[in-house]
Amino acid sequence: MSEFWLISAPGDKANMVAWDRMNTVTSKANLSTNSKFIIPDLKVGTLDALVGLSDELGKLDAFAESVIKKIAQYIGEVLEDSKDKVQENLLANGVDLISYLTKFEWDMAKYPIKQPLKNISETLAKQITQIETDLKSRAAVYNNIKGNLQNLERKNMGNLLTRTLADIVNKEDFVLNSEYLITLLVVVPKPSYVQWQKTYESLSDMVVPRSTKMIAEDAEGGLFTVTLFRKVMDDFKVKARENKFMVREFYFDEKELKCEKEELRKLASDKKQQYGPLLRWLKVNFSEAFVAWIHIKALRVFSESVLRYGLPVNFQAMLLQPNKKSTKRLREVLNAVFKHLDEVAAASIMDSSVDIPGLQLSSQDYYPYVYFKIDLSLLDCS
Repeated sequence: MSEFWLISAPGDKANMVAWDRMNTVTSKANLSTNSKFIIPDLKVGTLDALVGLSDELGKLDAFAESVIKKIAQYIGEVLEDSKDKVQENLLANGVDLISYLTKFEWDMAKYPIKQPLKNISETLAKQITQIETDLKSRAAVYNNIKGNLQNLERKNMGNLLTRTLADIVNKEDFVLNSEYLITLLVVVPKPSYVQWQKTYESLSDMVVPRSTKMIAEDAEGGLFTVTLFRKVMDDFKVKARENKFMVREFYFDEKELKCEKEELRKLASDKKQQYGPLLRWLKVNFSEAFVAWIHIKALRVFSESVLRYGLPVNFQAMLLQPNKKSTKRLREVLNAVFKHLDEVAAASIMDSSVDIPGLQLSSQDYYPYVYFKIDLSLLDCS
């Protein structure tokens, strides 16, 4: 992804010469790729209202940026092992983000230009807020299913001492419904198999002879059954532990094991059913939020240009994509070409100690021309 500079300067004849000069220099020196950024004739209203709106748009810009970043990051989380496919899912109106930006067209249907700027701003704010609210609720549902599934799957991934035994044991491995006998499960380290076979019958009294059988094995050891009388169970556990044979606290309950398997299947099925619609929603609403964000940028350029250059409205906006190694040189060229717009500001760029009256931004963020950054690198989720 890339960084773009959205700038504007007055559109009178004298400044059009400056534009041509800037385009020629940046093109010849390969400093940036430039394209016109067309903003329609919006309703200005009063300058007082425009000043207030300018502050609101700054906050809305930051909010919209945070929402599209959240959506992009969440697409990465949902794609899991296919994170390399995140970028191909980040589209705006069906095209890649750079194409949308460089060929930007105001959406007259969504944001009619005959209404006041404040109304357009409020429409954009409601849209972004609703997308964020929906994202939170949809993510909460999906994350809950995913988290529960991961917890169950994690139980299947441990060693024989810790993992669930639901998918290992069978009813036939146990003596069930006996008043006197019980079948225990014992984890025996691999080097101790022979010792187990020789000694398990004598670890305590009342162990059923030849009742042991290995029913599962992993890299560290095996899971053996052993049947004995209930009344010697505690004594057997102590003796087994002394010999480094670990008795699992497990009692066969067919209903419980069935429920565990069913829950795993259900969660896996629920996650699969949620995945497709959620990813589609994320793609659609990423596009909606991104389009809204760029319209907010356009509103900021418009309002700032009117405040900076005055009425009647006459300015030209331009989108610059700086070449990575040329940003400093590009900034110098822009400052040189447009320094006549604000000599004090141009001088202050060279001398950060100069205060610009009435300016809230720090001097290093202020330029003789209107400037806003569009940083698409914030959407890199790889």
